Parts: sequence; structure tokens; C-alpha cells
Amino acid sequence: MKIAFVGKGGSGKTTLSSLFVRHLAATGAPVVAVDADINQHLGAALGLDEGEAAALPAMGERLPLIKDYLRGSNPRIASAQTMIKTTPPGEGSRLLRVCENNPVYDACARPVELDGGAVRLMVTGPFTDSDLGVACYHSKTGAVELFLNHLVDGPDEYVVVDMTAGSDSFASGMFTRFDITFLVAEPTRKGVSVYRQYKEYARDFGVVLKVVGNKVQGQDDLDFLRAEVGDDLLVTVGHSDWVRAMEKGRPPRFELLEDSGHLALRRLRTAVDETYELRDWERYTHQMVHFHLKNAQSWGNERTGADLTAQIDPGFVLGEVCREVHGESVTGLREGNSPLTPTA
Repeated sequence: MKIAFVGKGGSGKTTLSSLFVRHLAATGAPVVAVDADINQHLGAALGLDEGEAAALPAMGERLPLIKDYLRGSNPRIASAQTMIKTTPPGEGSRLLRVCENNPVYDACARPVELDGGAVRLMVTGPFTDSDLGVACYHSKTGAVELFLNHLVDGPDEYVVVDMTAGSDSFASGMFTRFDITFLVAEPTRKGVSVYRQYKEYARDFGVVLKVVGNKVQGQDDLDFLRAEVGDDLLVTVGHSDWVRAMEKGRPPRFELLEDSGHLALRRLRTAVDETYELRDWERYTHQMVHFHLKNAQSWGNERTGADLTAQIDPGFVLGEVCREVHGESVTGLREGNSPLTPTA
């Protein structure tokens, strides 16, 4: 299951995404956590000190390795240099699973031990001085989009992505890569304005959007959010001494989080698990292709000097059918539901 946390800067989405990661890990669920925010704070929220967080390998700096591995023997992709962030998988592409070991995880993921379990953490990498004036942050998040495009995940497996703030998530098709999106909103006009913007942009893409009200202090705050977001309001959270201690770098054991916090996190997980019944791999693949065509025609063809529309494998549908053929894991669907393409 793929989950995004979005919201305006300062809304608390990194804190809430880290709490959700801790909650999942405490139940023994396999989790990949991804920090795709321009402000890289997820590692610290999961308990890493500054040195440990700074030492995490940046996905953006390992993009050539990621591309070369994922393209595999796909005959439609001539080289890693002709892959862009939206390049979809096809026959011969290597696909990724949450629990497996592979060169992408080896290069980009690091285990983070939590008091309730352990998770894999990947980060896009910070926006550095060398990037100023010559690059946009989406050149880094492109590595996450490729990862999600080639990921075959199932129920009770979780990928939690802390997205960049505000509406920047719509600069690519990555906002359609999730089973559910949690928008963290404060009970303020600015807080709900991002919700309205996100709701409008996502309207035509079948995005499952739920609001988590944060910093809610009383009935007036709750009434405000209910009036502004209606049935999309899933749960609200208020002040937490546990969170305050965590933000100071001294988190107590996770089991000591207030009961209200544990209840809210259980409601988030229930909402995530319920979306599995709505999963439509064919629509997921078609959306992938849609955004690849847009990017190819608007800038990709010119930048790479290749016709990137030819990378689309028209019969390929990403899917969960998986079996062993000659000792290799085979994942994906052709039209007619026949298995295909080795993952390694």
C-alpha cells in the first residue's frame, strides 16, 4: 500500500508521517519510508541524530544506478540516459517489491531501528548550494517517481512518502501514485486552502484524499474543519507531550504515546487498508502512461534527443500476479492476465 502525506509547510505532515511509520513498524508490518520533501526532516523525526540523517544516501545522486537497474532488458529503453522520471515499466523491466533485497535498496535505503520495530528509510537528498539557480527540486524527486512506477506492492506492505509541501506535488504525476493521500491541515484559512487546491487538481484522477486535522484545540477548531472539508475529514489530533519530547530529540517509548494518538493512527491504518479494495492496476498504469506522454512531448524528447513515447509498452499492465519461472520471480500482467518479465 502506498501512502502520501501532504500539506502546507509547517502543518505537521512530517511529524504525522513519522508517527504513522512508527505505528506500522510497531505492528510488525514491512515499511519503506521515503522523505521526498525539499526540507529533509523525516530521518530526524524517526530518531536519527543530525550526523546520521546527513549520512543517508541521496536517491537523487544515485539516479543513474536506479535507471540502469530498472530498465533491465526492456528493449524499448535504449539506455539509462533516455529514461526520465515518468518512464513506465514494460516487458524486460525490473520491478521492485517492498520486502526484497535489490541494488536500489542497497544503494539508497538504510535500516532505521525503532523501539517497536525497524523500517527502511530512503531520502531524495537535500537541496544544496550547488543546485541553486541550476536545478529544480523535482530533478531529485524524479528518483522517487521511478521507484513508485516500478513498485509492485501488496496488502500489509506499506510505503509511506513524506511529500514536498503545498501544491508542488503536482509538478509531476507522482500525486497519482498512491492508494491514499493524507492531507494534514490546521484549522485555519491557510490550512484548508491547500486542501481545496489539492482536491481540485486531483479531481479527475481518482485520488483518494482524506484530511487529518492537526493542532486542533477545541470544538470550535473541529467545527471549522468539518465545515470546510466535510466528509473528507478523517480524524483530528491535538497537543501531544510525547510529540513535544520527540521534537526535542528525547522521544519516550512509542507505546507511551497518548491513547488519543494511538487511536488516530489506528484510524489512519484502517483507511489505508480499506483502499486496497479500490486498487485498479490498469488505471494506475494508464495514468503512468498519461503523464509520461505529457512529459515526453513537453520537454523529454527534446532533452534526450529520443522519441520517449516509444518507451510505452502498450500491452503491459503493472500488477500483483507473481510466480516463479525457471527460478526467477515474474511480475506484471499482459492484457489477458498472463504473467511476464523477470524482476532480476
